[in-house]
Amino acid sequence: MRFIFVGFSWLVELQALLFAMVLSMYAVSLTGNILITAVIKANPSLHTPMYFFLTNLSLLEICYTTSIVPKMLVSLVSENRRISLWGCATQMYFFTLFGITECCLLAAMAYDRYVAICNPLRYALVMRKGACAQLAIASWMVGMLVGLSQTSYVFSLTYCGPNRINHFFCDIPPLLKLACGDTSMNVLAVYLVALLFITSPFTLILASYLFIITSVLRMPSAEGRRKAFSTCSSHLIVVLLFYGSGIVTYLRPKSSYSMESDKLLALFYTVVTSMLNPIVYSLRNKEVKEALRRALGRMTCPQQRGEVSQGNK
Repeated sequence: MRFIFVGFSWLVELQALLFAMVLSMYAVSLTGNILITAVIKANPSLHTPMYFFLTNLSLLEICYTTSIVPKMLVSLVSENRRISLWGCATQMYFFTLFGITECCLLAAMAYDRYVAICNPLRYALVMRKGACAQLAIASWMVGMLVGLSQTSYVFSLTYCGPNRINHFFCDIPPLLKLACGDTSMNVLAVYLVALLFITSPFTLILASYLFIITSVLRMPSAEGRRKAFSTCSSHLIVVLLFYGSGIVTYLRPKSSYSMESDKLLALFYTVVTSMLNPIVYSLRNKEVKEALRRALGRMTCPQQRGEVSQGNK
């Protein structure tokens, strides 16, 4: 059996423009996340828990967008909008894996900031290398288990009717609409997963920031408060971008669903947020900006030295 993506077919005259926009955002996302990962790896001063998690987040964003965008781009510029049953299941599994892993990883990053600001004397002990690795591995394991269980549950259903998926990738809600028989338990499973693995990490993040804000406001130094807030602002912006669109998509009442608005929201949290994340971290993080500046300087200095030596000859 094969499915056919409806995609953005109602925007017939804007397909080329949409293709160019998505391709540009995808390229910026890949370049930015690869650059941040490379800069952190190349700078020993950035080998700290916060940047360990940021490296994981950047790698995750690369995988997350790559599981969806290439097939979407092909669908925008060609008539080949088909995907096999196994291809659809594979895409759903990886999309769910990376999405849930990001939810857990953002919660781990919030915990790192909580310990750094609220318990600075115990930070080195609590956020030691092994503990950071365990948090990252746990995030990936939760994503794998949820992805496997949700995908298996959805594809245990029978699909005997229409095969047109009203979306640009194999997301769970539009696929359930094509299934034969009762899907109420599957819908309930989606809500439970959203509550457990989207809302719960988000609640932990909010609780962490409540303690962080309380602790920062007690600091006697205005400079100390500014520095503390600046270390958290990038992460907080990324959390709001990712969770805001995700919660609206998966936790609003079924009666208020509109596939057109769902597609635009999905485009936002699969492409736009992945593009904005490296920009937010590079623009609002002084250490990352300095590391990027040094890296660019090393790339341009050899060329400048070569021009000077040729001029002396």
